Amino acid sequence: MLILLLYSIRVFSIAATICMFLVLPVNYYGQEMTHKMIPSESFDIFCIENVKKNSKWLCVHCIALYIICCSACVLLYFEYSSISRLRLIHITGSQKNPSHFTVLVQSIPWSPEETYSETIRKFFSNYHASSYLSHQMIYRSGTVQKLLSDAEKMYNTMKENSVEMRCQKLKGGCFCAGSTNSFTILPSVNDSVKKELYGNMELVAGEKECSAAFVFFKTRYAALMASSVLQSANPMSWATSLAPEPCDVYWSNLSIPYRQLWIRKIGTLIAATGFMIMFLLPVTVVQSMTQLEKLQQTFPFLRGLLKKKYMSELVTGYLPSVVLILFMYLAPPTMMTLSSLEGPISRSGRKRSACLKVVYFTIWNVFFVNVFAGSAIGTLSAFSSVKDIPAQFGKAVPAQAGFFVTYVLSSGWASLSCEVMQLFSLTWNFFRRWIFRIKIEPFYEPLAFPYHTEVPRILLFGFLGFTCSILAPLITPFVLFYFFLAYLVYKNQILNVYISKYESGGQFWPIAHNTTIFAMVVAQIIALGVFGVKESPVASGFTIPLIVGTLLFHGYCRQRFRPIFRDPAAEVLIEMDRKDEECGRMEEMYQQLRTAYCQFTLLAKRNTSTSGCSSGHDSESNVTELESARPGNPQQVIELWNAPSCHLSEPVLITK
Repeated sequence: MLILLLYSIRVFSIAATICMFLVLPVNYYGQEMTHKMIPSESFDIFCIENVKKNSKWLCVHCIALYIICCSACVLLYFEYSSISRLRLIHITGSQKNPSHFTVLVQSIPWSPEETYSETIRKFFSNYHASSYLSHQMIYRSGTVQKLLSDAEKMYNTMKENSVEMRCQKLKGGCFCAGSTNSFTILPSVNDSVKKELYGNMELVAGEKECSAAFVFFKTRYAALMASSVLQSANPMSWATSLAPEPCDVYWSNLSIPYRQLWIRKIGTLIAATGFMIMFLLPVTVVQSMTQLEKLQQTFPFLRGLLKKKYMSELVTGYLPSVVLILFMYLAPPTMMTLSSLEGPISRSGRKRSACLKVVYFTIWNVFFVNVFAGSAIGTLSAFSSVKDIPAQFGKAVPAQAGFFVTYVLSSGWASLSCEVMQLFSLTWNFFRRWIFRIKIEPFYEPLAFPYHTEVPRILLFGFLGFTCSILAPLITPFVLFYFFLAYLVYKNQILNVYISKYESGGQFWPIAHNTTIFAMVVAQIIALGVFGVKESPVASGFTIPLIVGTLLFHGYCRQRFRPIFRDPAAEVLIEMDRKDEECGRMEEMYQQLRTAYCQFTLLAKRNTSTSGCSSGHDSESNVTELESARPGNPQQVIELWNAPSCHLSEPVLITK
């Protein structure tokens, strides 16, 4: 996240310098006219629309485009190379990561003569005899999870009703938050209650095996090979993939039948596309508000009000951006829900999928639909002829440049202030305390960084900056200032507010790289269309090689860096295995593998005194220790997740 912001700051520092000192004067003096004072000038005077047709000064825009795109590509290459090295360091530095030895096996064939556990033991003992270590079955979590939720509610009820000691309430308090209990010592839970809960859950879990399991191997290389090769002549059976980290496992999706996954992906794709099409209506309404003449024709009773200058500027300038921002808040939770239905096996995979969907959604609706929004039918017909796309862009984008500048100002800076204040949590806390009069102190889970909302927003502003840089150069200083401010805000949030439960390992960077390349190509196509409309064949001719060169650069980066983000390198894993064997750490790793993936928290706690299954890697586990973890330190959180869970019979100190 911070690397993406630093990259954006570097790129748009160059872009802002070139655009403000090279492109802006050309736009301003593009027509022979008497200029007013600069604060009194219209916004169009500073745009490329003010340049005359067939002007030789359009070559300045082409040169500026070359400088911006070449600088972006060079910096993008170095960032991709740097993040690739950091990813390798992350892999080699996590020596005790159990996911390196673990493979997730799905679609295990059913046999009426034996259980899934026996089937998987026979299969891997037969075909992977030299490297197979053990396995951990996965259970259907519906009934079991309900028992766990009921048990947690019972535990919380007993905790609240029989507290042995409370610290004195704080006298002072914020208006929205009120007073809080700083520390609470929890009492022990009756052993008979524990025995009853554990016994019932173990009984249900034993009857609900599903056709999936975690299989552990003796070496990292063996696990990599087992996850890469086809295990059966039937590709729909014995499907293997590298397991996510224990704290990253999305347990509720592991019991989904493997044969349903492709249907779920198609269904979510159709649903996401339908949601994007439905969103054409509010975006079209928003764009109609930016056109004063159409607004007066549609609502004649507003003509007198809209004649006032400040009112017309408010309605056609600021108000459309605010309305669009409010509608856009529906996108992240909707896409997160659809990504969950796809069946990802990890929480990071779910967030990456949601992030990608939100990127597509925001760029399509904020840029493309707004550019071509006369009506939903007009929007679709604008792309009916491929050869006319550059010309359509050349006519439509400069006309909407003012709207995009306003959107950056209203959406970008307002979103950062909301991020600092945590506006949603603050508002909900106010309603809970002062409207609904709920005095019971709720349990607050540690906040995880919302990649699926913040990364698409940053990429969107970068996209607008690239596409509008030479068309409306005034946008570049505002975008640059946003990135400076965003870096300060998000660095504070990551260090002091959010707690990372897992490491993404740089998996979000390919999304940022692809979006940046797409933004540059779209900016070049728009420039090609504008140069064609302005009848400048020289500038148009020099733009085509730039498009080809950008696409070739993207193809090279995909071949050079993208495989590093798919699978670990075999030589790296083999070297790690050799070092562990020489140092005698393998036996210790084997012991940890037996306790790494525990699906049910309470069962894990019960087995702590017997078999040692103590990790509790579900999202609700080890909440006590996670609360005391320091934000911004994912390694500390991972250690807490891997630490043995506290017994319920021991007092636990809760810090609120």
